Amino acid sequence: MKSIETQGTFEEAIAASNAEAQQIARGLRELIVDVYAEVVEVPWPKQKVTGYGVGPKKMSEHFCYIGAHSKHVNLGFNFGADLPDPDQMLEGTGKKFRHVKVLDMQTLEQSALRSLIESAVEERKSVLGPGS
Repeated sequence: MKSIETQGTFEEAIAASNAEAQQIARGLRELIVDVYAEVVEVPWPKQKVTGYGVGPKKMSEHFCYIGAHSKHVNLGFNFGADLPDPDQMLEGTGKKFRHVKVLDMQTLEQSALRSLIESAVEERKSVLGPGS
């Protein structure tokens, strides 16, 4: 994983959350790295969000983000409306963005969550083409 910390760090981005939400956020981060070891991480502590992509560009190269709230964590998908979701985990009604509200560590072990991340990575790679 490559972390671009020009705005701050991942730990700063999750600092305002309670201990359980911080643990969930760290677990999601590990899952993302496990799925795609070459991931580029861009934390934005002021927004309490950390983005993940095939490159550093938020609007084109990022495939997901971790948004740590006070008592839960959202695993958001920048192009979630385009992802297969047979287990209907995704929430949201925006044009592109969708998210999974992660309330406990057990959710991280669901194969459907891992599949969403894998699909998000593949979606960005296929759109951006070779070398992404």
